[in-house]
Amino acid sequence: MNHTDFSDNIELSPDELAARQRSAARSTWASVGVNIFLATAQIVVGLFSKSQGLIADGLHSLSDLVADFIVLFASHHSKKDADADHPYGHLRFETAASLALGVLLLAVGLGMVWSAAIKLENPELVPTIHISALWVAGMALLAKESLFRYMLAVAKKVKSGMLVANAWHARSDAASSLVVGIGIIGNLAGYPILDPIAALIVGFIVAKMGWEFGWNALHDLVDRSVDEEEVEAIRQTVIETPGVRGLHDIRTRKMGDMIVVDAHIEVDAFITVEAGHDIAVAATERVMQRHRVIHVMTHVDPWHRPDGDHLAMHH
Repeated sequence: MNHTDFSDNIELSPDELAARQRSAARSTWASVGVNIFLATAQIVVGLFSKSQGLIADGLHSLSDLVADFIVLFASHHSKKDADADHPYGHLRFETAASLALGVLLLAVGLGMVWSAAIKLENPELVPTIHISALWVAGMALLAKESLFRYMLAVAKKVKSGMLVANAWHARSDAASSLVVGIGIIGNLAGYPILDPIAALIVGFIVAKMGWEFGWNALHDLVDRSVDEEEVEAIRQTVIETPGVRGLHDIRTRKMGDMIVVDAHIEVDAFITVEAGHDIAVAATERVMQRHRVIHVMTHVDPWHRPDGDHLAMHH
């Protein structure tokens, strides 16, 4: 399952970019509201009903709240224009936010695992849970699943990998609330150890998602290329540009959800410098129109006819 990749060809106008940012902020504030309510309810009722699983789920919601604020901070900074210190713009604030979000989730998840493991060492001390915990777990499950569906729809509409990451984050919460609900039912049915087992599973879910997001973001920050299929599509766009005779050393790297491309294009060795430059500009414009590319660096190389017949050449 690939949470963050969009291979659709997009060209964002200023209006589309503004709409994307508005949608991002709106969906994230919706997430903030839900998480404030759920974290409070889960932790308070978890403490009252003596459910470790529900408390773990509440901490999970709390970590989402911190993650939402990281996303809002990154959205605000990533939309800034390029400046002297950031000539390629600020899109990597999104990637940095995904990395921070991943590290946060990993730490919270490992903490939950540790806490549940301690409880499991002394199963006889696990108390019977109050029924109120089950109602809160059910409410959390419904709220998180609804939030996931809403946020994923927005993320796909505006094509933001960071928002997709945050939507799947909500889905992981829905899954963890389901596990917690099952643990609470088990505890009420006379198997008290199922509640800390649920807390343990929630911890693993959170840690795993943290690792995946963090690892992917780290790769993007160290200039990982986009996938071969997309590189090939960009290569075809350049090759099909009138006047381009060949192409080599094409390199790509991610910049947020966009791409930066470096390419050596070959043009006829005997045309003017100006004509060669015009061909390079045409290739650049075609690539930026057809792909999610924000910058193309072209190097023009001379192309010689294999038979060496320069007289038949047309300018």
